[in-house]
Amino acid sequence: MDLEVSIEKFTRVSAAYKSRLKNLGILTMRDLLYHFPARYQDFSARADIANLEVDKTACIQGEVESIKIIRIWKRHMTLIEAMITDKTGTIKALWFNQPYLAGTLKKGTIVCLAGKLVEKKGNRYLSNPMYEKVRERFDNEEDYTHTGRLVPVYPETAGVTSRWLRYIIKPLLKNSGEIADSLPENILTAYDFMPWRDAIKQIHFPDSEESARQARRRFAFEELFFIQLAVLRERVRLNREKATEIPFDADLIKQFVKSLPFKLTQAQRKTAWQILKDMEKSRPMNRLLQGDVGSGKTIVAMIAALAAAKSGVQTAVMVPTEILANQHYAGFSKMLAPFNVEIGLLCAKNRSLSSYGKVAKKTVVDLAKNGEIQILIGTNALIQKGVEFKNLGLVVLDEQHRFGVDQRASLAKNNLAANKDARSPHLLSMTATPIPRTLALTVYGDLDLAIIDEMPAGRKKIATKIIIPEERDLTYEFIREEIRAGRQVFVVCPRIDPEEGHEEQKRDGILFDFKADWSGAGAVKAVKEEYEKLSKEVFPEMRVGMLHGKMKADEKQEIMAKMKTGDIDILVSTSVIEVGIDIPNATIMAIEGSHKFGLAQLHQFRGRVGRGEHQSYCLLFSDYPTRRLNAMLKFDSGFELAEKDLEIRGPGEVFGSQQWGAPDLAMASLADVFLLEKSRAAAKGVLQNDPDLSDHPQLAARIAHFRDRAHLE
Repeated sequence: MDLEVSIEKFTRVSAAYKSRLKNLGILTMRDLLYHFPARYQDFSARADIANLEVDKTACIQGEVESIKIIRIWKRHMTLIEAMITDKTGTIKALWFNQPYLAGTLKKGTIVCLAGKLVEKKGNRYLSNPMYEKVRERFDNEEDYTHTGRLVPVYPETAGVTSRWLRYIIKPLLKNSGEIADSLPENILTAYDFMPWRDAIKQIHFPDSEESARQARRRFAFEELFFIQLAVLRERVRLNREKATEIPFDADLIKQFVKSLPFKLTQAQRKTAWQILKDMEKSRPMNRLLQGDVGSGKTIVAMIAALAAAKSGVQTAVMVPTEILANQHYAGFSKMLAPFNVEIGLLCAKNRSLSSYGKVAKKTVVDLAKNGEIQILIGTNALIQKGVEFKNLGLVVLDEQHRFGVDQRASLAKNNLAANKDARSPHLLSMTATPIPRTLALTVYGDLDLAIIDEMPAGRKKIATKIIIPEERDLTYEFIREEIRAGRQVFVVCPRIDPEEGHEEQKRDGILFDFKADWSGAGAVKAVKEEYEKLSKEVFPEMRVGMLHGKMKADEKQEIMAKMKTGDIDILVSTSVIEVGIDIPNATIMAIEGSHKFGLAQLHQFRGRVGRGEHQSYCLLFSDYPTRRLNAMLKFDSGFELAEKDLEIRGPGEVFGSQQWGAPDLAMASLADVFLLEKSRAAAKGVLQNDPDLSDHPQLAARIAHFRDRAHLE
């Protein structure tokens, strides 16, 4: 069995299913085998029909005595009714809207059924039981797939059910003994982990809950181990590279700080000093700057960029959205105007320069290439083909967890392509998503941490309140009063269109105690319908605007310009405003369907207000006052909220395994400090003795595969 073979070559899977599997990120045989269960259903309790107990889940074996379809026309429903008999008696089984079962479970078929016995109005029956056809009576759990054992339940997508995945994956496990173990023998022995061939079977079709836990722990360690190897090797690689030494010009920095219209906090001064001292060195700085929303990270980055510009090297500032790129361009241009620094902007549609006005993309690219632009700000347009720097000395990534390793490397590569004698640029990554230290050391193991843990003086506390449906009208009146007083309002919705449907809460990582933090029921507000409602029904006298990610760049820029000049009273938006938007006159952040967002994102939204002199408010509209929302009332600090979110939802939900690219099981295990320490120690041990992994070709191959599929940022 070749684990790297494409799923396209897997003959047991049809073309339609191959397309659906890609929606789950399953591209190879390895991806399929590493698509681990989210939880297990316990159908191991087998019983005779005569011994079934009401409201108890059990598994029976018997023969289909009869089966028929009953159509309930008034309710547009199809009912499948089967009578199942064993040596002790007969029981009715009912399924809803599954008419195909009448052809699958024909009279005389031997079946295993697993489900709960229900009693209503004196009638007893199995309600929607799991079913499995058998040729003979099974005594061994190995023979069962969908019943009679701990049954795996997988993360699913449209058209791919757990039942189908069980059918596909189970036969593959018979050949798993042919696969070489990913972990070195000495590590397996030292930590008493299951061998791969046993662990892969036990994680999919476990003999017991304990076996499943042991298998998950082994694979969690494996994934963390590869993360650690990848980031530690990156640190070793960077330590070997040379960077341009950027001198610490104390007089220049003092002059800049004096020119600011506000005082820097001690935390800003400390982190700026750490960064400037790093940039003096001949090896590349590789630093992560963490700071709460509104703590002033951009000014620290500006100090570093000014130092780079005046030492003769260029800076690239890469951000995730055009809105933020335009805002940074305006801020850098204003603050650095007295220092004669040439600043450029490069986005998909809007290009401009501080001293040239709007120009064509080619002009911006040419000016960067010949070194005339000293600080170039932009989106991922900065890494497009043809964008080169004459002498790139510093890369700043804002909200850097949204960018991958490849994107980060592309900026350095473009610099080296343009200048063969160029050195690697210094790197400053910034994030306003507070990350607990254990997680930061794991996922950002190749970065040095700098933390701004102090807010600017005079910043007022933002009043936060959960708004239940009965309080909506009263809250609308409060919003109206704020607008009449000259203030502005953000209204955030989870979706753009009502037609997009309900986005299901991801529930991976909880093994046997399976429960979600919210019920998932009820309508979720969408931007377009909320805009119509607010502009025409609730606030017809107000100026209401709309902003979402599907709008053209020019439209988004125009809307934000109107918001800045006060020409919009209420801006209805998606989470596109989550990062970096600065409207000092906005005093209300109203979040519809707030139970749909995580704490880190809610905290980001809250940080969009409270930036001016007036009291600000965060209003959490929700039918579901969850633990997360109550935490928003209790904690103001993003770092405290990050710890709470970690406790409530687990790391995979907090930081979004899809966004980070780290494997689900690793993300679900980041709270296990003991496992983290073991994986880091094991990775260090391997690299100390074999830094290039020349003696561990299999590990090197796995890391290469891992880096291709996970971006760790």
